[in-house]
Amino acid sequence: MGRRGRPTLRGQFIKRILLVILFVVLTIGAMQLNFIHKQIEEGIKEQGEIISDRIEQGIKEMDIASKAIEQQIDLNLIYLSRYIGEKLGGKKIEEIREEELVSIREEAGVAGISLIVPSEADDFVVAKSSEPEEVGFSFKKVSSINKNLHAILNDRVPSEQDILSYYDKGMYVLSITQSDAKETDMFFNKYSYYHVQGTDYIINAFIKTKEIHHFINDVVPDALTEANNINPYILDIAVLAPHEFQNSPLQGGLYSSPVLYGEINLFQQRDRQTILDLSVKPEKTGYNAEVDGKRVYKSFIPTEGGEVIYLALDYGELSGPLYRHSILLVISGLLSILLLFLLTTTFFNRIFQNIQTINTQVQLLGTGDFTAKSVINEENEFSQLSQSANKMVRTLNHVLEETSNKAYQTQRLAVLLEADAAKSVEHLYTVSMKETKQLREQLDDIIEFLDQLEVYVREKNQDSSTEDVEEVYKKMETIRQMLKEQTATTTDTTVALADLLTSLHGQSSQLTHIADSLLKQISRFKL
Repeated sequence: MGRRGRPTLRGQFIKRILLVILFVVLTIGAMQLNFIHKQIEEGIKEQGEIISDRIEQGIKEMDIASKAIEQQIDLNLIYLSRYIGEKLGGKKIEEIREEELVSIREEAGVAGISLIVPSEADDFVVAKSSEPEEVGFSFKKVSSINKNLHAILNDRVPSEQDILSYYDKGMYVLSITQSDAKETDMFFNKYSYYHVQGTDYIINAFIKTKEIHHFINDVVPDALTEANNINPYILDIAVLAPHEFQNSPLQGGLYSSPVLYGEINLFQQRDRQTILDLSVKPEKTGYNAEVDGKRVYKSFIPTEGGEVIYLALDYGELSGPLYRHSILLVISGLLSILLLFLLTTTFFNRIFQNIQTINTQVQLLGTGDFTAKSVINEENEFSQLSQSANKMVRTLNHVLEETSNKAYQTQRLAVLLEADAAKSVEHLYTVSMKETKQLREQLDDIIEFLDQLEVYVREKNQDSSTEDVEEVYKKMETIRQMLKEQTATTTDTTVALADLLTSLHGQSSQLTHIADSLLKQISRFKL
């Protein structure tokens, strides 16, 4: 692979740290989104609970106040019923005229007076009344009231007590009920049923009051209005009566509509089923829904009084601040990671620059430049490494300079030695040859003399042969051999000396060549 294709340490580091940062960002982003979603859900539920708590508190205040007022109305109505009984004076039903009932009604200040008598079909009907439209009304279709009328007519305690706000022997008062919705003004009716012992009828007096209207139309609606004003995310808010969604009549209840307070403009079939489920198992319920293309969070919170607080919150508006806050957190996190990346890369860039500085020095050393030095002005390990490398360069430079000087001296001495050896060989060879020649000539003369002497001696002693003569011959031969050997030895010595000088000359030439080669090699380095 070429140099350009080889991955650098810096490239590997940046690639890996980018992968790590990408992994961290994706992981943290997924966790953050999940956390944001949970926070939004919890925040919406918390908002719903806060609003419902405020509304429930308003309902409780209304219940307490309405019960207190209703108790006062009951006591007043009981007093008025007894007063009416005293006015009738124990008369029989036939003796009482409608005009008399109207007069007593005006005097007592009640809304109406009816006299109820038992019928033959186990029923009770209105026989006479200050209100003509009430005459003939049958209670048989209202079984609970019918049973209670039987009880008080016989001076017993009423059996159906759930629908009563007050009861005693011979008397009971119904819980307050709302008047006809067609009426212009909102009224609430209270009905009392009182039996005077010794009579064959039951006095039914009723009054209309606006006092509870304040708590019904002001306290709870005010709580709803306040919740709407405080929380702009509310799209729908209402207090519902779950049992009314089952299309069953109220058992002496206070209301007759499923929507007790507020409005349900965004109500859906699923919401209706939820309300029906809450009537069986009351528990907090909430879910997201699409209404006209808008995402809405709906919450249903049962109250202690059996009502259900219904909330429809704008999911987009409610989650917007949380999303924006979370986005700011994510952006700040990304900026922090980016800043960390920049700081890390800056730090490692300095490391890479220091590595590159030392690497450049090593590459220059590889090319033979022993003057290359690195400068790192930092107090760290790279500075120590640079100083060590520079020290090594100085040492190598010094060694090579010394080697170069010694090689130069060796070359100079080798040249001188070669020249001297050449001169010495030539001179020695000349002298040796001259001396050897002279020695040979002298030896040849001596040998020739000995040969002549031997011939002469032989001629003189030709006829006689003695041992002394033979001994002389032998010594002459010995001298002759010694002279030949001496000549050969001298020749060999001369030749050996010549060879030695020749070898010395060759070795000095080789040393000169080595010195030249060493100087050429050293010249490749920059010192």
